[in-house]
Amino acid sequence: MTPTEIFDSMRARWLANLPTYEADSLADDVVVETPFAAPGQPTRTEGKRQVLDWTRAGRAAFPVRFDDCRNVVVHETVDPDVIVVEYELVGTHTKTGATASAPFVGVLRARDGKLAHWREYQHTLAIAQAMLPPR
Repeated sequence: MTPTEIFDSMRARWLANLPTYEADSLADDVVVETPFAAPGQPTRTEGKRQVLDWTRAGRAAFPVRFDDCRNVVVHETVDPDVIVVEYELVGTHTKTGATASAPFVGVLRARDGKLAHWREYQHTLAIAQAMLPPR
């Protein structure tokens, strides 16, 4: 798969409320980084099994249903295996019913049609505010 096809698959899984990755979409030595992760969350996860376990547990524990992934802009780079993606996730808190959105930027590197590296920059304040009970 191309880097854009890999991102499209990730986006489809978010909107289906599935864990972000399937095993066959990941390189064995995949690295996922979230440099601005919330306190207590990992900023780097390495290896296919670890990434799958982390994302499955995270999806199961995160009380948000993703309703949309909008304002998607894919920037190609001089390296055909790397794209930079801007997007906004919109979700509904499954316990409170509150809807919120947060912007993201991701840098995706593919190798041999599989995800080799994903670095996601999250708007952690927007995410934290979305998790608060409605006023």
